[in-house]
Amino acid sequence: MKLAVVQSPPVFLDKRATIDLAVDLVDQAAAGGAELVVFTEAFIPGYPAWVWRLRPGGDWGLSEQLHERLLHGAVQLKSDDLDPLYAVAGKHQLTIVCGIQERDDNFSRATLYNSVIVIGPDGTLLNRHRKLMPTNPERMVWGFGDATGLKVVDTPAGRIGTLLCWENYMPLARYALYAQGVEIYIAPTYDSGDGWIGSLQHIAREGRCWVIGSGNLLRGQDIPDDFPDKDRLYPVSDEWINPGDSVVIAPGGEIVAGPFHQKIGILSYEIDLEKVASAKRALDIVGHYSRPDIFTLQVNNTKQSPVDFSNGAVN
Repeated sequence: MKLAVVQSPPVFLDKRATIDLAVDLVDQAAAGGAELVVFTEAFIPGYPAWVWRLRPGGDWGLSEQLHERLLHGAVQLKSDDLDPLYAVAGKHQLTIVCGIQERDDNFSRATLYNSVIVIGPDGTLLNRHRKLMPTNPERMVWGFGDATGLKVVDTPAGRIGTLLCWENYMPLARYALYAQGVEIYIAPTYDSGDGWIGSLQHIAREGRCWVIGSGNLLRGQDIPDDFPDKDRLYPVSDEWINPGDSVVIAPGGEIVAGPFHQKIGILSYEIDLEKVASAKRALDIVGHYSRPDIFTLQVNNTKQSPVDFSNGAVN
């Protein structure tokens, strides 16, 4: 199975242009024979990197301006926003994993979620996972997800599970994916560097699965000129705000492709899924190496709702 990890800046805060870019990049990956195409965390329409540079409590007005732009650039899954991405998946009969800013379209219709979606080769949405625990200042941007999307999905490319960025430091969330037989563990992220890559290697050793780190890539020049207070927050056009560091790690922890550092492009690799089962001969933490008589994990995957209407579900 040929994997393609796309490492590219988005058209920052422009939903439609970023979706068009994603379609072009899928076309390029498909031309190279890819069966699975992976984008990074919040690729559409970009990760809110400014949260790490604003002054807590001191940039209220600027935060509101930027949040409004993020709301307008966010994806609503009940709309036709993602139709071009569904269509290109069906056109090439491949699987796409992509991070999005998702805007709630059930209740208040104003809360944002950091979500990752899996699109199947028939052009349908197979899964939507919302980040369970936004990290530090991210909590001023995103709501908390539930476990309805904390699952592994069967695709022609393999059994795929996803956790976003520092969710991958949550051992019980990882265990929930291991227990569902994940073969390709995908970690779209804003993180980078040796420490992060070392954590992904640990996951590959622990879960005995393929681990794909899909890193954010962003430079000062990728911030649009009309970005509020750009001169203060991003004054250097050639600054690497995030260097990417996408990587492919084999079951057992060996880095086999990447890290893709400060590069725009597509990181490709041929994955052998048979290595997943054989790697578990010595260690299978949800199989022969587990002790269910001592330890068990209970996951509440019921859809969480702030309101219960007696006449049925909300449309």
